[in-house]
Amino acid sequence: MLQVGLWYAQPITQPVWAHIYPPKEAPVMVCRGVRGATTVTSNSREEILRETRRLLALMIRLNGIEPEDVASAIFTTTRDLNAEFPALAARQLGWWDAALLCGHEMEVPNSLPRCIRILVHWNTDKKPSEIHHVYVGEAKVLRPDKAMLPPVDEDDLDAWIEQQLVSWERKSGRSR
Repeated sequence: MLQVGLWYAQPITQPVWAHIYPPKEAPVMVCRGVRGATTVTSNSREEILRETRRLLALMIRLNGIEPEDVASAIFTTTRDLNAEFPALAARQLGWWDAALLCGHEMEVPNSLPRCIRILVHWNTDKKPSEIHHVYVGEAKVLRPDKAMLPPVDEDDLDAWIEQQLVSWERKSGRSR
């Protein structure tokens, strides 16, 4: 029965939070971390960029990361590496709009020397168990459980990196 001056409301058939949390069946995009690490043999600009590009290209290829889905990335080096910012490698691979940050790792006694690490904050609908973290070179000792990677066509990977570098040189007006 309606009373004068009062609104009639339909009975609530779903919880009030149902529109915020979709059903489990619907893919939900969340921000996940993708880790990777590699090592270099010397503190040279060329080697830091080459190995960082290779590591990041593997992370991109194995996980299907698109530049527009990257929220940010943190690049760290051990203190014995300072010849170049490793984040430049991400720009060279086409990450023009992602927020990038470089820093040094903590100095821990007996830690792995000449190491470059990457943490990518990636918007994805993949589950954590579906993400491939990439540890190559001597950095495999950091995460032996992640050392085995799916097969990658090395020639195809190198060709893709080269294509990205040519595009970067054209767009930025800089040389490698």
